[in-house]
Amino acid sequence: MDDLNTLKPTVFASVPRLYNKIYAAITNAVKESGGLKERLFHAAYNAKRQAIINGRNPSPVWDKLVFNKIKARLGGRVRVMSSGASPLSPDVMEFLRICFGGDILEGYGMTETSCVITLMDVGDISIGHVGSPNPACEVKLVDVPEMNYTSEDQPYPRGEICARGPIIFQGYYKDEVQTREVIDEDSWLHTGDIGLWLPGGRLKIIDSLASLPKLLFLYLRTSRKKNIFKLAQGEYIAPEKIENVYAKCKFIAQCFVYGDSFNSCLVAVVAVEPEVLKSWAALEGIQYEDLRQLCSDPRARAAVLADMDSIGKEAQLRGFEFVKAVTLVAEPFTLENGLLTPTFKVKRPQAKAYFAKEITTMYAQLLDAESARPKL
Repeated sequence: MDDLNTLKPTVFASVPRLYNKIYAAITNAVKESGGLKERLFHAAYNAKRQAIINGRNPSPVWDKLVFNKIKARLGGRVRVMSSGASPLSPDVMEFLRICFGGDILEGYGMTETSCVITLMDVGDISIGHVGSPNPACEVKLVDVPEMNYTSEDQPYPRGEICARGPIIFQGYYKDEVQTREVIDEDSWLHTGDIGLWLPGGRLKIIDSLASLPKLLFLYLRTSRKKNIFKLAQGEYIAPEKIENVYAKCKFIAQCFVYGDSFNSCLVAVVAVEPEVLKSWAALEGIQYEDLRQLCSDPRARAAVLADMDSIGKEAQLRGFEFVKAVTLVAEPFTLENGLLTPTFKVKRPQAKAYFAKEITTMYAQLLDAESARPKL
């Protein structure tokens, strides 16, 4: 944050994980302010939102009264914010657009496409899509009859997203088999994602996680298969979706959701927001020597899990998508400890190994709790 105040960037490029934290920090601060300040924020937010929806310029008075203070957290000069790496929820995008002003642009792409396949246009205020194709590539949707996705679908054509052009990679290093699985004989890269065309040539990624079993075979064709697993009862889980939901929890800086086919529920390892957890402990009158001791306190785990449950209900997670146990850690996930990729995604195999003891303990505790329940 000190760097932002010093550099005062005009373009801010980041990922949903950070934007979710900004969203959570602001909304929590508004709730805690209460009274007149909270009512003023909501009045300003709703007035500015309606102006944007109706194509009008919002009154500058709202920025002077409310939003300039928020903008100052990022240096005060940001006019463009971009998001990639994973989906940014529409409510967070709208929130950022209202609070920070300027353009909020979301893009879609892969490492295999030199990053960008599509990107929202500057000035486009619509939400829920990833923009139009990069001029450096062609994009088409291919019918997937097995899943009932076709170009004849109404009201919009649907299918697997394919891209072709000079930005497409030549292939996986010394792996012709996998290369042929994703690049066809006409040089089209098959992304494994399903999309539809909206008016204006905008591409919308269909949330494949909502019907995961249907889409599983597409994911199994790509390297993304490692990010999907099945629980003991047969339900498929896409943990990144759930982690993005829980990222809105005020206690959470980072989250690793885990499950496997030997267990019927999910567990999570949470790297906590130190100041938020310490403030909660002070309000609760909990004494501790350091952050590690506080993280191991059962009362802290219960508070974090309760907040995660609340966030999950708001996001309408399905029952089996809720985390049932949580371990709190003081050490953040970083590139240095091998738990994050350069784009700040969790390295799942490494995280599983790193937290193997904690995962085993959580499942053992859940089993003991289940065994202790009275049987009918």
